Amino acid sequence: MGSLNFDHPPEFFPNESPLDPNEFRRQGHIIVDFIADYYENIEKYPVLSQVEPGYLGKRLPKNAPDYPEPIETILQDVQDHIVPGLTHWQSPNFFAYFPANGSIAGFIGEMLATGFNVVGFNWVASPAASELESIVMDWLGQLLCLPNSFLFSGGGGGVIQGTTCDAILCTLVAARDQMLRRIGRENIGKLVVYCSDQTHSAFQKASQIAGIHPRNFRAIKASISTSFALSPESLRSTICSDLQDGLIPLYLCATVGTTSTAVVDPLEPLCNVTKDYGIWVHIDAAYAGSACICPEFRHFLDGVEGASSFSFNAHKWLFTMLDCCCLWVKDPNALIKSLSTNPEFLRNNATDSKQVVDYKDWQIALSRRFRAMKLWLVLRSYGVEKLRNLLRSHVQMAERFEELLATDKRFEIVVPRIFSLVCFRVSPSAISTELLKHENNINEINKKLLESINASGSMHITHTVVDGMFMLRFAVGATLTEEKHIIMASKVVKEHADAILTF
Repeated sequence: MGSLNFDHPPEFFPNESPLDPNEFRRQGHIIVDFIADYYENIEKYPVLSQVEPGYLGKRLPKNAPDYPEPIETILQDVQDHIVPGLTHWQSPNFFAYFPANGSIAGFIGEMLATGFNVVGFNWVASPAASELESIVMDWLGQLLCLPNSFLFSGGGGGVIQGTTCDAILCTLVAARDQMLRRIGRENIGKLVVYCSDQTHSAFQKASQIAGIHPRNFRAIKASISTSFALSPESLRSTICSDLQDGLIPLYLCATVGTTSTAVVDPLEPLCNVTKDYGIWVHIDAAYAGSACICPEFRHFLDGVEGASSFSFNAHKWLFTMLDCCCLWVKDPNALIKSLSTNPEFLRNNATDSKQVVDYKDWQIALSRRFRAMKLWLVLRSYGVEKLRNLLRSHVQMAERFEELLATDKRFEIVVPRIFSLVCFRVSPSAISTELLKHENNINEINKKLLESINASGSMHITHTVVDGMFMLRFAVGATLTEEKHIIMASKVVKEHADAILTF
């Protein structure tokens, strides 16, 4: 056999394995230092990335390298080319969307999960991964004072999904199949789903994937008279109209903390309506669910006992790195009947015994990450009381920002603040007739204010439009945010408003 020919000297191919422990230790220290420095210096960067579309393709080579490059060289490129293209979600001046707050415990938990890199689709694939998830989900369910019927100890159970989109789709498919087993699959075109027009768009996407006809998707208009919460009377009226048309009510998605304004739908009255018609109720508390571990916010979940499923995102406001959506169901068998497959290559004695949880049957995908590890680390590292106090501090800072704007007659708080989201706009009374003629309408003036603030790089906020009204959203929840950042943010808003209102 002839000798191999290399286009490059053999010493370019290191002897160590791609998982060599010593090299991993060396590079791991470098990476941790790099990220720690990033957090330490994060306020030096514009919060909202200022790059133009396509910037990265102009900076990076057109082809992957043929030979290994040292981690030091790669990290320099990260610093020079990747960091400028980041919007810095962990910045203390990030007030956009909803928080995706991180923590040391969440980071270390992610490191452990990634380091083990187990693929825990069923119990036997990694018993600890499955059992820890069941335990942690009962822990968290108890913190939220969920009814025992949602916990494994009470015949229900919890699973960690990737996002709310996954949770809604899984429960909608389970509800669909449960209904179709009773009425026949040929009637799928008659199934109707319900929500408020403030419900997250993930529900509409899930209904499309689940085969619900677009004409049977009911986004019931919420009015300012209910602070944009879903009206039980409007829901009942819509259901009755559908029944008269020969349609079949299937599923309601109610929200605790809507995306636009963090409004809470009235769970108990809504569930009282749906129980008359056998409708599956899913409660989406993606953002605000975290706050409900605090006793003073738990009443927003009153009525949850009438629902069939409940979910919230620990990766939003509970210091657990993305992704970690916690879903509880009263009837796990409904999920399993819709989502399970049992190929021969996955057969094993543990599954056959019916004494274990195979989480592959509780989700869309087969493969799954060890997400329970990071949630477990967060709960243990900080404890319930510290987590509650951290959440309370965010609410208090939002209240402080609200006060700073409310005392300035140029601004109005559009909807009552409940959690740590403040929705505001420049008040129509602060806009001169001349400026209004020039800028066309009130919404355009507020849009201009938003764009001006974000272009400054000093902070990042987002907007929404509700009932035709453009408003700015200020969401507090970044782990590094302190009161000084809140005071600075109010000054930035006022300074940019000054520039726009001076005509």
